Amino acid sequence: MDRPHFHEMPDGRQIAYRHVAGSGPAVVFLPGYMSDMAGSKATALFDWATAAGRECLLLDYSGCGESPGAFAEGTLSRWREEVLALIGGHIAGPLVLVGSSMGGWLSLPVARALGSRVAGLAGIAAAPDFTEWGYDADQQERLARGETVFEPNAYGPEPTPTHPGFWQDGQAQRVLGGEIAIDCPVRLLHGQDDADVPPEISLRLARALRSPDVQVTLVKHGDHRLSREGDIALLLRTVATLA
Repeated sequence: MDRPHFHEMPDGRQIAYRHVAGSGPAVVFLPGYMSDMAGSKATALFDWATAAGRECLLLDYSGCGESPGAFAEGTLSRWREEVLALIGGHIAGPLVLVGSSMGGWLSLPVARALGSRVAGLAGIAAAPDFTEWGYDADQQERLARGETVFEPNAYGPEPTPTHPGFWQDGQAQRVLGGEIAIDCPVRLLHGQDDADVPPEISLRLARALRSPDVQVTLVKHGDHRLSREGDIALLLRTVATLA
C-alpha cells in the first residue's frame, strides 16, 4: 500500500490513515489491541475495496502502527474519538464497520455515536468487556492500584502490557450487562479454537445487541486471528454482503 496520510486532531495528535474513494457504503476497519492497519485482514479489505471500486478507510490508533504517540496513553475513549474524527473528516455517507478483537469492542460505541449512518457491522473475534473477563482477580487488583500488567505475547517477543488507564476506561465502557442500542445488521465471526477470546463472548454479544438481524459464524479450527486464506475469504464475503 501507499504511504499513509495523517489526520491532525485538535490537540495535535497525528493519526495515520489510508483512504480510497469509491462507491458506498464505505468500509472502515478497526484493528485490535496493539495491532495496526498493516495486518493481513486490513490489507485484504483495502485491496478488495480498491479492486471493487468501493470506498475504504484504514487507520492506526495513536501510539500504534504509524501513528505517533505513547501507547500507554491509549484508551477506548481516546481511540473512539480518533475513529469518529477520521470518519467525520473523510466519509460523507453510510459505512460498514469491521472490528477485529478489541476493534470489535470499539466498533460498538462508534456505531452508537453514528446511529443510522452505520449500514452494517462485522466483528472478528470481537472482545467487548475484555477488561472484565480477560484478567484474573490479582491482575485486576494490581491494575486498580495503578500498576501495569504484562502478559506473554503469542505474536511477538515482547510481553503485552495493559496499562491502568486503559483498564479503568475499559471497565467504564462495558456493554454486555445490558441491551446494546445498535439496530443495523451484525455479523460476528469467531474461531472455535480461539485461545484469547472465548467464542462464548460472540454469543453473549449477539444476545445483547438490540438488532433483530444478528448472525454468529463459528469457524472450525479457527484461531484468534482468523487470518488463514479461507478465513480471509469468509471475511470478504461477509463484508460484501453487508456493504
